Amino acid sequence: MSEEVSKNNEQEMPAETPQPEADAPAEAVPEATAAPEGQTPPPPVEKAPRGRGGREERGGRGRGDRGDRGDREGKRDGGKRRGPKRREDSDQPEDEFTDTLVPGGIFRCSATVKGGRRLSFAALVVVGDGKGTVGAGYGKAKEVPMAIQKAIKIGRRNVAPFPLVGDGTIPHEVHGRFGAAHVVLVPAGPGTGVIAGSTVKTVLEMGGVRNVLTKSFGSNNRKNLVKATVNALKSLRSHELVESLRGVKIS
Repeated sequence: MSEEVSKNNEQEMPAETPQPEADAPAEAVPEATAAPEGQTPPPPVEKAPRGRGGREERGGRGRGDRGDRGDREGKRDGGKRRGPKRREDSDQPEDEFTDTLVPGGIFRCSATVKGGRRLSFAALVVVGDGKGTVGAGYGKAKEVPMAIQKAIKIGRRNVAPFPLVGDGTIPHEVHGRFGAAHVVLVPAGPGTGVIAGSTVKTVLEMGGVRNVLTKSFGSNNRKNLVKATVNALKSLRSHELVESLRGVKIS
């Protein structure tokens, strides 16, 4: 009996219907702020994906960004790329001095060392403007071109003026000495020319002397002759200077 009653009760009780689960609250979506009248709304910001590829999309520094670095530096300097400064020769005054090598003015010197021979060279150069200024330079180096450049630099540093009168001659007779070399310079008339040896003639022509008589005594060493000639030109005095020193008028 009890089994029949329980079966009847099960038939009479209605079956429980499954209730639907409550939906999860949806994420709040931020509403776009309304732009004021007369202005366009800003564009939406897109988030770059994380990862190795996202670095390039965000504009991160990579191997290919090295060229952009130079562009940024150029913009920082006002659009000018950095580089060596060029010398503008147009604004510089032209150099009036010319230089020439004394005939036979290249000297070779060899020093014997443990490993063999060590060679060096020296150059004797005269610098002048042809208008009453002259100087001499003597430079030494391991190569001939460098020795000549040194001699020119020293010669430009040692230039000194001297007076010229008439048609390119000297105002009076003068003697010049250096070591055992002795040089005598005598004024000459127009059309005479420079009567001198090759070494002394080079110095006089670079100084602008066109008419003069010369004579050398003692040593014929090129270095001593050049320095003796330069010393003779430096000791020249003009008529105005002599008049001012003596206080008399020279006819």
